[in-house]
Amino acid sequence: MAITEGRNQRKHRLYDAAPAATVTVPAPRAHTETLPAAGTGPARFAWAAARIALGWVFLWAFLDKMFGFGFATPAAKAWINGGSPTTGFLKGTADNTLGGLFNALAGQPWVDWLFMTGLAGIGTALILGIGMRIAATTGTLLLLMMWAAALPLTTNPFMDDHIVYAIVLIGLALANAGATLGLGKAWAATPLVRRLPILK
Repeated sequence: MAITEGRNQRKHRLYDAAPAATVTVPAPRAHTETLPAAGTGPARFAWAAARIALGWVFLWAFLDKMFGFGFATPAAKAWINGGSPTTGFLKGTADNTLGGLFNALAGQPWVDWLFMTGLAGIGTALILGIGMRIAATTGTLLLLMMWAAALPLTTNPFMDDHIVYAIVLIGLALANAGATLGLGKAWAATPLVRRLPILK
């Protein structure tokens, strides 16, 4: 009897001492696809191409209105020949929702100077990839004013290319698009821009 109890006690001690076997079941892995950030990978070249293309839209508008290459502005109405770069567009808004306001601005010398300076500055900044924040801000304001001058739209209740361009401008600034195929990195490293980050 004592021998049997001793054996049973030894068996219990062996079972108690043996570590419990644990089986680790891996959790099911969800299939996820990681997309690169807008300013990294191949996406940065698409943003850079969009930046340069949109910059050319602004700069070409300036050049054509300045010299009258005949695409949208005939030579006789070029700014250097005494024409007004804002008269044609703004005079055509007389019957629009805000026509009274914009029609009164048409041909004003200070409006012409602001408009042309804006076109040249925004276009140059976008092509070079510098001053993206200011270019995006001023470009968006200019585009929104041109959109407002065209109200009501004839082809869509509210959306047109001015709004699309404004959205792209904001995206370019947020994606740091000036750092790819542009001078954005060198510009950001200058003492002036480090002191005034708004100029990035």
